[in-house]
Amino acid sequence: MSDIKKFMYVNRRAPYGTIYAWESLEVVLIGAAFDQEVSLFFVDDGVFQLVKGSDTSESDMKNFMPTYRTLGDYGVRHMYVDKASLEARGLTQDDLIQVEWEDFETEEEVDNIVEVVDTDQAAQLVAASEVVFSF
Repeated sequence: MSDIKKFMYVNRRAPYGTIYAWESLEVVLIGAAFDQEVSLFFVDDGVFQLVKGSDTSESDMKNFMPTYRTLGDYGVRHMYVDKASLEARGLTQDDLIQVEWEDFETEEEVDNIVEVVDTDQAAQLVAASEVVFSF
């Protein structure tokens, strides 16, 4: 029996104005640090968490967007974005940041682990997860 579990973190809220997005990111980093199989799914206003060029200069919140770009370094290999949520907000994959991933042992590389998925794909991904956290 493997000690590695499949964790899915579902992000539904905008990145700023509440602490949900920040708390999700902290929990993701903890899961990754313990070598769990970590995936993220961004839906509803959660898609704004990955939009390029976030500017928090007019708020009291720190811009934690650069941390998303480092998730590949922590072993996070999958970040999914709901296609319908993007479209409803006038966004496309081109509006999102890219996150690289590399396996230092095998030298396998992926240029961008941020993948846009439809509703059926999203349901399958969540169903295949052993632990699901929603923020």
